[in-house]
Amino acid sequence: MAKWMLVDGFNLAYRCFHALPELTRADGFPTGALHGWVKSLWKLIDQEKPDATLVFFDLGESQERLALLAEYKAQRKPMPDALRQQIEPIKALTRAMGLAGIEEEGVESDDLLAAEAVKLAAMGHDVLIVSSDKDFAQIVNDRIKIMLPPPSANPKLGWRLLDENGVREKFGVPPSQIAHYLALVGDTSDNIPGLDGVGPKTAAKWLAECGGSVECVIEKAAELKPDRFRAAVAAQADRLRTNLKLTTLNLNLPAAKPEWRTPQPEELFAMLDGYEMRSTAAEARRRYANKVSEPETPAATQGELF
Repeated sequence: MAKWMLVDGFNLAYRCFHALPELTRADGFPTGALHGWVKSLWKLIDQEKPDATLVFFDLGESQERLALLAEYKAQRKPMPDALRQQIEPIKALTRAMGLAGIEEEGVESDDLLAAEAVKLAAMGHDVLIVSSDKDFAQIVNDRIKIMLPPPSANPKLGWRLLDENGVREKFGVPPSQIAHYLALVGDTSDNIPGLDGVGPKTAAKWLAECGGSVECVIEKAAELKPDRFRAAVAAQADRLRTNLKLTTLNLNLPAAKPEWRTPQPEELFAMLDGYEMRSTAAEARRRYANKVSEPETPAATQGELF
């Protein structure tokens, strides 16, 4: 069995963009996210030594979720122009590094990644998800774990592994109840409104008392404590059910068929030189000196390839 690393592309790109100063090429082209992207992948690959790495990117919001909630993710600000300019270069650098990428129009990369992770784990592989997105906590198990990036407020904490026990400690509920938990408290990052006044501790308490499901919470609305939430839960039952559909990852997608790549050192060097990323280019030349390799072809498991 193999060890797979599945990277949440935009999540990591945003982190790299905000974690580094506004580096630019001589002509003003932004390069901060490019520096962070390449060095983050190298660090993770060195540290975790995966047998295969897949990088997932969005090509648009989930049409199914937008049909459920027109305001889904509507509150998000447009991608900063400096980061937008670096997305295609990030993908090109990823290809040159020999890593496979997957994206599909109208399907969120979270769903693509999660479905792939669950399929790989069912085959007996170990899976490491690189992301700070809390939605992925719902699929954590003995084979699937999350690698959380260093928090912006305290980068010295470094990358941290989130396993089943970590999910319980962080959210107060097991992975199987995360989608239900988020349906109750809401998810501001996705513009999903929870029940007014219901916080993490209340949601976790209700789920512990109600078998871990939103439907059970609704059924027992008249018995809930504190009393002030009883009428709200009963009145907003349909919205809670819709929330659950929004917070539950879609695991019923076709298996990915990645195009396994061979690193292209000369192409990588040329790009790094072209973006005037001198220290990164020097490290690349050390890493890929005399490198001759075949494409990774683990026994994998449809999204398009970027």
